[in-house]
Amino acid sequence: MQHYHSLEEVSLQNSWLTIGVFDGVHRGHQEIIKLLTSGAHTSGSLAVVLTFDPHPANVLGRAEIGLLTLPDERAELLASMGVDVVITERFTRELSAVTAFDFMSRLTRLLELKHLLIGYDFALGKGREGNAVRLTEIGRELGYSVEVVSALSDESGVPTSSTEIRKMVSVGSVTEAAHLMSHPYSLHGPVIRGDGRGKKIGVPTANIDYPRDKIVPAKGIYAGWGYVKGEKHMAAISIGINPTFTPDKQVPSVEAYILDFDEDIYGEELKIEFVVRLRDELKFDSVDALVEQIWKDVQETRRILKP
Repeated sequence: MQHYHSLEEVSLQNSWLTIGVFDGVHRGHQEIIKLLTSGAHTSGSLAVVLTFDPHPANVLGRAEIGLLTLPDERAELLASMGVDVVITERFTRELSAVTAFDFMSRLTRLLELKHLLIGYDFALGKGREGNAVRLTEIGRELGYSVEVVSALSDESGVPTSSTEIRKMVSVGSVTEAAHLMSHPYSLHGPVIRGDGRGKKIGVPTANIDYPRDKIVPAKGIYAGWGYVKGEKHMAAISIGINPTFTPDKQVPSVEAYILDFDEDIYGEELKIEFVVRLRDELKFDSVDALVEQIWKDVQETRRILKP
């Protein structure tokens, strides 16, 4: 898979394309991607995804949105589904003012666009004029066809959306979020030095310097997986301010006790996947009470994750 970080770098031939932010690459997105890759490869074409960074809502001031996936994470997920080319275009106010016709003309020229797949509620261009009807009109003029993909709903009939998944993650409903994404929510970053209390009480944790533009799940204790040096380990994960010791702390820490693991990994990249939320973050009256609860959390993590 080729990942371009600007349309300026791109010159392709015979492409099928879909366009969107695709934050989280959830099950609804995956339906579009499956149609894109199967159709493109059957016709001997490239399967191309055009996505954007930063999130348009953050640029246009409609909201301050935390991300489910960073651009490289998004590209990795899309590649795993058979996408040939991912283009992450920088979203700006200037780009938002380009007409749908001008933008699609540029894409047709750069990609040799043959077929465009879009979600049922998709729109692009100045004033979001480029809806399905308008893009189909433009396609007839420029020589590409348009296919509109219906919404995918969950069991309650509610369309799967990145907005709903963000809400789930933010309140700690990571199991439900993973169901809608078909993959666990994750954070990653280099392991940094913390205050060292975990090691002193016999539970050394790896603190990660996580990306601040991603959503951090609600404070609490989670069972999940840690990936370090190419290996997967069970992990009991803590998100919070550690109120037993630092109740005035403002920015939550994300730290993982990696089970059955004893290596110095400072500076190493650690990815953690959240499987289930075990409990709220609590303040304990004593260190002994805290340690007792931590070992209960570890036992519960083993119970949940063991094969």
